[in-house]
Amino acid sequence: MSSTLAMVLAGGAGTRLDPLTRERAKPAVPFGGRYRIIDFCLSNFVNSGVYKVKVLTQYKSDSLNNHISRTWRMTAFLGHYCETVPAQMRTGGDWYKGSADAIFQNLNLITDEGPSRVFVFGADHIYQMDVNQMLDFHNSRKADCTVAVLPVPIEQGSDFGILDVAADGEVKAFVEKPKNPPPMPGDPTRCLASMGNYIFSTDTLVREVTEDAKDEKSAHDFGKSILANLNKRARVYAYDFLQNQVPGLAPRELGYWRDVGTLDAYFEANMDLIAVDPIFNLYNAEWPIVTSTTSMPPAKFVFADAAQKRVGRALDSLISEGCIISGGLVNRSVLAPRVRINSWAEVHDSVLMENVEIGRHCEIRRCIIDKNVTIPPGTKIGVDPVEDKKRFQVTESGIVVIPKGAQVS
Repeated sequence: MSSTLAMVLAGGAGTRLDPLTRERAKPAVPFGGRYRIIDFCLSNFVNSGVYKVKVLTQYKSDSLNNHISRTWRMTAFLGHYCETVPAQMRTGGDWYKGSADAIFQNLNLITDEGPSRVFVFGADHIYQMDVNQMLDFHNSRKADCTVAVLPVPIEQGSDFGILDVAADGEVKAFVEKPKNPPPMPGDPTRCLASMGNYIFSTDTLVREVTEDAKDEKSAHDFGKSILANLNKRARVYAYDFLQNQVPGLAPRELGYWRDVGTLDAYFEANMDLIAVDPIFNLYNAEWPIVTSTTSMPPAKFVFADAAQKRVGRALDSLISEGCIISGGLVNRSVLAPRVRINSWAEVHDSVLMENVEIGRHCEIRRCIIDKNVTIPPGTKIGVDPVEDKKRFQVTESGIVVIPKGAQVS
């Protein structure tokens, strides 16, 4: 790993996650109570022994920069680091034009470090992965580029970039969101979708992004621009993510990967965490997800007045530190730090971010409530779809979304 460098693409605007991305970058969006989305990618690298990480940022990056600088401190004495790199317009007056251009504009990072292999990973997916195993596959095939892929039902192939591969994994073609996806070898019911995670031999990466930068008609995107024809001039292989074995991972968790790029996908991924036997387990001590630490007190549950139905309780939920469940009910929900649920309030199937307060006698169902929001006593949200749409943003599946600091009356 001493000859590798990880470059994490964290500069996307994440417009489909609005209003959660209205004041923060997509990788900085809170997830699972006390994490940020980017923590999952960075934890995979650190747990795999990759200790040289550059995070390329761009849009609304202040909270992301703060989180990484305060949380992801490596041992500088050993040459380890996890550093943010803001868009610097090193090649002209343009911001990043795409994922490939983001690497091109930061080729100095590769030149300065001099790695033989470069990881190019996205920052906004939820998964656990031992990247050592992908690197071993890359080296064993003497590949110039290796793409992490996930088998998906072939009828869903039109939603992804799909790789047509030979039996040994060598890529024959890459097609972006095809109407008729090529099936994976040995299984006509599934196809291989790109996860947006790549390993490049350094000389191949530098050559490809440099040539791409010269093409004014290019989308400057790894999927659309680099991978589209790379197999014609380089050895490109697909690495099957289902073969990745993370320590402590249960069989039901194999292959878990979620693109939380939409509000509905974000909500469902949070809900994946709260089952008795979740398909994505945050409690795997052999592969910890790292995030910031706090000095907040433990969560507290108060009032046991069954006669008045004033009992503080939480069922099938994740409750973070600093929360106070004061005579209310939390059911199948995820609560970030410093959430307060007041007496006789009920919160069902919801995601509440930091410093949210739910007033007495409220009823909250299927909601995402961003931080610093106070819900007045007696308010009902997620109960009447017609009324909800008059006041709030509602997703296609009926999830009510309340933005950060909103004034709810």
